Parts: sequence; C-alpha cells; structure tokens
Amino acid sequence: MSKSTIWVNEQIDPGGLIHACIACQNKDAAENCHQNWQNDLTEEQKQNGWIASLRTVDSWDDVPVNALKLSF
Repeated sequence: MSKSTIWVNEQIDPGGLIHACIACQNKDAAENCHQNWQNDLTEEQKQNGWIASLRTVDSWDDVPVNALKLSF
C-alpha cells in the first residue's frame, strides 16, 4: 500500500476546540478551503484567538473523528 498525504483543515477556537474539520487527499482543494476559512475569520475572531489550521497526516486514523472526510 502506498503512502498518501491527507490534508486536514480545522477551525479552532481560543480554547483549542475544533469547531469544523474537513479532510481530503486533494492538495488544491485543501488549500482553497483553508484560504476561504482564513478569509472568513473576522478581525474580532482573530484577536480573540480563533485560527484556521491546515496540516497533513499520513493516515485516516490520524484525522479527527468528527471530520468531514472527502474522497477526492
């Protein structure tokens, strides 16, 4: 089985809780989603500590259980 990269987008509140999570294997789609989430954060949210995070993992087992998992 070949190794594949899974892109994980997360919206995280100031307390570290994940409010939204989308995972997929398409880098372009993941980067587009991340940019949209960054753009949608208000200045007030940013000042309060909200972040949009994009990271990679090597296994679906490492994706948060509540993630929307896309098959593209």
